[in-house]
Amino acid sequence: MKVGDIVTELQTLDTQRPGTWPRWVQIFVAVLLSAFIVGIGVYLIIMPDYDQLGVEQKTEQNLRAEFERKQRKVAALDAYKQQLAEMQHTFGDMLKQLPSKTEVANLLNDISQARVASGLEEELFQPLPEIPKDFYAEIPNKIVVTGDYHEMGSFVAAVAALPRIVTIDEVDLHPLSDKGHKGDLRMTALAKTYRYLDESEQAAGAKKK
Repeated sequence: MKVGDIVTELQTLDTQRPGTWPRWVQIFVAVLLSAFIVGIGVYLIIMPDYDQLGVEQKTEQNLRAEFERKQRKVAALDAYKQQLAEMQHTFGDMLKQLPSKTEVANLLNDISQARVASGLEEELFQPLPEIPKDFYAEIPNKIVVTGDYHEMGSFVAAVAALPRIVTIDEVDLHPLSDKGHKGDLRMTALAKTYRYLDESEQAAGAKKK
């Protein structure tokens, strides 16, 4: 059938009597209507569900990522606990190196004994007021000693070897001007030790702050 004949036949169709249409026209119209109905159904029924499916899939991905993050944290929890235990153990060991209030006098005596054993001469050993910190107090002691270089080194090494924490700060070292002490040095420094504060002292310090 030619195109012109098809156009002529379509123009002569009776829209009120589709039963009289040619067979091929009826099939074409039926297919066209079916496609239209399917399209409307997809648009009205399936598309909203499809969009909702996309939202749910994105939510699932976010939840899965959050679960994986939390799972990694849980897996690392044992390692964190072990690190915390090690830190607490180390802190306890360091705290044991801080003398109590009753042990400070003995520690200051140990520093003096280290000075004597090193052969240094003492010009001044002056305890200064305590400086309270969070859970400990700093106890500075101004010292002035004289002796040669090796005696100075021996004294510092002896202080560093004490079982309690003692630091030597603000060191001022210069030669003696006296002719009778040729080669000797005078060292002025702060020998700082530390003691831990008991609970009542910590509470009093916190209240004062």
